Amino acid sequence: MGKIVISENVSLDGVVQDPVGDEGFSRGGWVGRVGDRGREGAAEVLLDEALGAEAQLLGRRSYEFLAERWPFRSGELADRLNSMPKYVVSSTLENPKWNNTTVLKGDVVTEVSKLKQELSGEIVVVASFQLVRPLIEHDLVDEVRLMVYPVVLGAGEHLFGETSDKKSMRLVKVEAVGDLAHLIYESVRE
Repeated sequence: MGKIVISENVSLDGVVQDPVGDEGFSRGGWVGRVGDRGREGAAEVLLDEALGAEAQLLGRRSYEFLAERWPFRSGELADRLNSMPKYVVSSTLENPKWNNTTVLKGDVVTEVSKLKQELSGEIVVVASFQLVRPLIEHDLVDEVRLMVYPVVLGAGEHLFGETSDKKSMRLVKVEAVGDLAHLIYESVRE
């Protein structure tokens, strides 16, 4: 059975919106506010994560953002991201251009549940906070990895939305990455 892993960059106050600054959010571009040590360490964590993943699971907007950038890059991370299977939850995406992409058009919970049954490794969800919310709500998430950036934005979209009940997590790893904190939590299921 596959393991759904949420991997997100978040501000200190939990905002995930527009980390690069391309979406027009007035407080966007916050990932660029770290020193070289943080950037290099975050890139290393990202590479290790990609090398350990079986597939990526993305929402349409995040897929389109990444598909515009990664196919034209080179290096170990680009090679891995470009070659790995990618699954996109979308009712509107037709003819995806990034290689090894499959569009999941049905109900998100049903489609992701099937995907977990079909794959055996880590299925990493990146940059897709709107997709994360139903996955958390329906207990499909096995692990959450947060790269916490030392900036308080005071506004913006948060990773987690409202849920029908509490969702318990257990901290399994804390790592300093320059000025960043890399936190890993496992879901606790009763």
